[in-house]
Amino acid sequence: MLDKLFVFSQYLTPQLAISHLAGRLADSARASGLRRRVIKWFIGRYGVNMSEAAEPDFTAYPTFNAFFTRALKDGARPIDGGDDVFVSPVDGTISQLGQVNQDRVFQAKGQSFSLFELLGGSPERATPFTDGEFATLYLSPSDYHRIHMPMAGTLKEMVYVPGKLFSVNPTTADNVPNLFARNERVVCIFDTDAGPMALVLVGAMIVGSVETTWAGIVAPNPHQVSHWHYQGDDAPRFEKGEEMGRFRLGSTVIAVMPQGSVQWNREQTASKTVRLGEAFGTLSGLSKSGPIGGES
Repeated sequence: MLDKLFVFSQYLTPQLAISHLAGRLADSARASGLRRRVIKWFIGRYGVNMSEAAEPDFTAYPTFNAFFTRALKDGARPIDGGDDVFVSPVDGTISQLGQVNQDRVFQAKGQSFSLFELLGGSPERATPFTDGEFATLYLSPSDYHRIHMPMAGTLKEMVYVPGKLFSVNPTTADNVPNLFARNERVVCIFDTDAGPMALVLVGAMIVGSVETTWAGIVAPNPHQVSHWHYQGDDAPRFEKGEEMGRFRLGSTVIAVMPQGSVQWNREQTASKTVRLGEAFGTLSGLSKSGPIGGES
């Protein structure tokens, strides 16, 4: 009953207004005493391991978002360097993973969502991933909130898709149809040696904003889809394990690959906790010529 009330309340809540207010407060450098108390409470409430942080002193962070998107110490997350290894892009929990069923991506028991809608409603963007491989990773409040490349790639396209801001925790995923294709999201398409790769950064309730390393905070018109294409020397190139974005408050990352391009490791199953850089899957059919350089 409480779960149903929690989900129902989200339909009535002014999601965008609350999330924007939370974002402004999280970026505020005022009221340092209150900010420090909030950060201290957050660390205790969610069991944040500050010994892994590059700056372990929570009082040194000028804003809550600076604390929330904190960097880790060098070497805290070793990156599996195998040429055919697809690594976890985040610290988080596996929500679901497996194979796309034509256009449908499994969300939870009795729930799925449209790949076509997830990627912004473009047949050209979605077709390479039909019957492909997907992994949905949930970042809890206690997790490290930077997102890194699971394999090397060259950015081809970024798409901002406006939408709702439902929570993305397991309770909501179990009860809100088409959740990840309804929420606001940033879709990043990369060319890789194994073919195209989509990394979808899904917004959520109280998420102040999504940020990428090449574009900063992605905050276009919240009422229309926006596109950015990258070609030639203007196309950012990333190595495996390199940071590509971050959540300014937590959410979900969905990785999608073409059919047969990657096989998820057997030990990676729903509800399992994963860490950035650990082996997540084995790549197949790697091209010797490398990425095609971000051509549209």
